[in-house]
This record gives sequence, structure tokens and C-alpha cells, in this order.
Amino acid sequence: MVAQSISERSHVAEDFAQRLKNAEDPRAAQTVRLAVEAICDIIAKLQPTRAELQQVIAFLTAVGEACHDTRHEWVLLCDVLGITSEVEAHLAPTDEGLTPPTLTGPFYRPDAAFRKDGESISLDGRGVPLEVVAHVHDIDGTPIEGAVIEVWQANGDGLYENQDPDAQPEFNLRGRYRVPASGRASIRTVRPAGYRVPDDGPVGALMKLLGLGLDRPAHIHFRISAPGHRTLTTHVFDRTDPCIADDPLLAVRPELLADFTETGDGGLQTEFRFVLAANRTHDIQS
Repeated sequence: MVAQSISERSHVAEDFAQRLKNAEDPRAAQTVRLAVEAICDIIAKLQPTRAELQQVIAFLTAVGEACHDTRHEWVLLCDVLGITSEVEAHLAPTDEGLTPPTLTGPFYRPDAAFRKDGESISLDGRGVPLEVVAHVHDIDGTPIEGAVIEVWQANGDGLYENQDPDAQPEFNLRGRYRVPASGRASIRTVRPAGYRVPDDGPVGALMKLLGLGLDRPAHIHFRISAPGHRTLTTHVFDRTDPCIADDPLLAVRPELLADFTETGDGGLQTEFRFVLAANRTHDIQS
């Protein structure tokens, strides 16, 4: 038997929408109305039991209870369901050739120190040396002099410095660089490792229940800002990582894959071209 649509079997969504006519915030009213309509459609299709509803309520309660000053389980839930990546995709400019944006992630810190061109952000010197040659241009290929590159990453054990304060110096593997007139900046760091998203909470339990992977492929985060251009927040991924096709945060794009090549002295190098969009009056600023 084919489940009836919600409009044929229930007036809940329609009645709820009627009650929102006097809402003070039309945008909030539209959001909640659409959410209620979608939930009613799901109910019509799945016809859940009361016990299943209680399971959903218990899960959402557990997500809230898992949040504290250093843990953001609701953010993690949005990330692993692809909601964060979908919002970023809708906010991104659509011009062909621009570098795709990605989610910021929970480990960003806005106050990392400025480094000289070619200076390393590895404060403890641990790991396989890696030089990232970043080319920063606009859509026409013009170098963006003065752009600020913020970079942060996990170490060779897959840990960010603010996860691992007893073993890593503060602000390890974080830094800011100013792009010279050539548009080419040299960032020295170490090869990052992938890591596992938290699996000890309700979101991790849900991922396991759904048979979804929890291991993120190795990557480096970048945030690049410049006057007259939209701020770009993105990842650069190690193309050879075995988890590259199964990123639980759904952030991998073909345009964000990079090759880490040997330099002959025990180190690695990768080059990446970041293409920023120009600001427009109708843009939503990031």
C-alpha cells in the first residue's frame, strides 16, 4: 500500500502554517513551517511507532547533553549529515574556476601569529617536512597581493594543538602569511595525518548504526581573505589518503585534491592554486 501524502491524511502541517501568519520573524516562520512539512511527510511515509518517536527524542536529548565548552555535538551532527557542507555550497559563488569552499571545522583559531614567507608553522619540529606553495589569484589569474592566508592542521598523529595541549606547543601548526606581489607564498609545515571524528557520543553511535565511516582523510585548512574579495575557507586534501572517498564530513571535492611529492631530501612539497571570487553588492559575506 502506497502511503498517502500528508495533505491527504493530516491537517497538521496546514494548520501549523496558518498559525504562523502573525510571526514577528517571517524568515524564522518560513524555516519552521518547512521543517514541520518535511517531518509530516516523513511520518506519512514511514508511519513510525510511538516507541520510535521516543528513540528520536532520546537521541536528540543525548546530543544536547553531550555538548560542553570543548565539545560541540550539535555541530558534529550537522557536519556528518552534510548540512554544513550543503549550506556552504549554496552560499558559494558559482563561477567556474573558483576554489570550492568547505566547512571551517571546530579547531580554527583566529589569532595565530604571522609568519615570514617560507617560515615553518611546526613549532616542535616533529613530522615529515612539507612545503606548501600557495598561489593566490583572482578569476582572471591576477595575483592578489596582500591577501592573508590562515592555515591550520593536525599533526602526524592526527591531532590538532588545541586537542593535544600537553604534547604540542600552543599554536603549533597554525599561522598566517601575507601574499607577496607574485601571488606565491611558501608555507612550511609537516605532513598531516587523517583522524577519526569523535565516536564516543550519540553522533558516533548513529554513524556506526548507519554503517558510515568515521575517519577523515588527511588535509590542511586554509582561510584566505583580501580586500575586494570574498573570504575563502577551504581544505586541501592528500590525494593518496585511503579515506578520500569516504570523508564523514562530505567536504572532499575533486578540485581540492593535491599531490604531495618527494623533494629528495626526505621532505615533501605540494603546490595549490587558490582562486578567490570578487565581492559583489549582492553577495552574502563570510
